[in-house]
Amino acid sequence: MAQYKITLESTILHDLFLGGAENEGVKKLLESVLNQVLQAQATEQLAADPYERTDERRGYRNGSYPHLLKTRVGTITLQVPRLRNGQFSTELFARYQRSEQAFVLAMMEMVIQGVSTRKVTAVTEELCGVEFSKSTVSELCKKLDPIVAAWNSRPLRAKRYPFVFVDAIVLKIREEDGVRPRGMLVAVGVNDDGQREVLGFRLDDSESEASWSAFFQWLKQRGLACPDLIVSDCHGGLVRAIRTNFQGVLWQRCQTHFMRNIWDAAPKSMQKELHSRVKAALHAPDTATARQLVQSIYADFSKATKALKILEQGFEDAITVLLFPEEYRQRLRTTNGVERLNEEIRRRERVIRIFPNRASAERLLGALLMEHSEKWLNGKRYLNLSEYDAWRTATKLSSSTVVRIM
Repeated sequence: MAQYKITLESTILHDLFLGGAENEGVKKLLESVLNQVLQAQATEQLAADPYERTDERRGYRNGSYPHLLKTRVGTITLQVPRLRNGQFSTELFARYQRSEQAFVLAMMEMVIQGVSTRKVTAVTEELCGVEFSKSTVSELCKKLDPIVAAWNSRPLRAKRYPFVFVDAIVLKIREEDGVRPRGMLVAVGVNDDGQREVLGFRLDDSESEASWSAFFQWLKQRGLACPDLIVSDCHGGLVRAIRTNFQGVLWQRCQTHFMRNIWDAAPKSMQKELHSRVKAALHAPDTATARQLVQSIYADFSKATKALKILEQGFEDAITVLLFPEEYRQRLRTTNGVERLNEEIRRRERVIRIFPNRASAERLLGALLMEHSEKWLNGKRYLNLSEYDAWRTATKLSSSTVVRIM
C-alpha cells in the first residue's frame, strides 16, 4: 500500500497564518483536513490505495456521498467514502484528530499567556470561539495528556526490536522567564514482525551524553532488549551513551551524514568525484571489497587531506550494514526515515515557533509521533524478517560480531 499523508497543506497554512484570518480560509482548512482523514481511513480499512492492486486488499471503493457538518466557522462538506461491502467505519477518526487537538491547544495556550502573534490569536478565536479560558484549556489537556503519556510509557517487552534508529531535534520552549533550546530525543524500532514503530520520545535540556543515557535507560526499563543494530549520526554524546548502555551492540553511522561531512571538507574541484567513489565503497557487496575500494580512494585523493581524515576515522562504522543480508541494507544505511518523521514535526513546530511551555511541546509532538507510529503498524511491512532469526543464528551475530564504537 502506498504511503499516505494526513497533513495540513503548506499553501493553506501559509494563507491561514501569514495571510488573512477570514472564516472562509479556516473553513477550507478544516474541510481539506477532514476529507484527507476520511480518505486515509478508507485506504487503511481496505489495505490499498485507489486503483492499487495488492494481495492484501480487503475490498473496493464505491464512490462517496456528501455529508454536511456544521462547525464554528460555517458548514463544511465532507465526502464520505462508500465501500462495496458497506462497512466503512469512522471509528479511526479520533486517532487522527489527536494531533489537531494538540495543535489547537498549543495556540490556545499561547494566547492565554500573551505570547502569541495577532494572527495566531485571530485564528485560535475562530477555531475555538471568541471566549476561552485557562480552565477550558486545562480541561481539554486533561483529556488528551493521559492518552499521549500512556502510549509513550507503554511496555516494550512483548516484542523484540532487532533494529533501532535514534535521532534528536532542537525545539524552542518558553521556560524560566526566557526562551530555551531543548532537545527532543526520539527512538524508532523495527519489531520482529518487520513493522516500524516509535518506541518513545523524551524532552530534555540538551543532547548530552547524560541526556541520551537517561533516555536509553528509560527505554530499557520499559522492556527494550539490546538490539542487534543501532543507527544514528555521529554526535559524540550519543555514541558514548550507546556504548555505555548497549555494550557490544553493532552501530551503523548514518551514511547520509557521513557523506555530507566528507563533501563539506573536500576541495570543491574534487567533491563530485570523491562523493561518487566513497558511495561506491559504502555500497560494496561485502566489507573486504569496501576496504579495497577505500584504499584506492586514499591513493587517488591524497590532496583532500581533511576529507580523507574524516573518511578514515568513520569508514568502518559506516559499513557495519554490510554485515547484514543485502535485502536489509538499503533500509539500515541511514537515519533518513527518522529525519522524515522530524520534518513532519517541523511543519507544526514552525507555526508555533516557540512552545508556551514544556507540556505543550510534549502534547503536540507526542500526538504526532503516536499518529505516525499507529499508521506504520497498520501499514506495509518495513522489512521482511521471516528468515532473519535463522540467518542471525547461523552467523552467530548475537555473540561474535562486534563493531568498534568511537
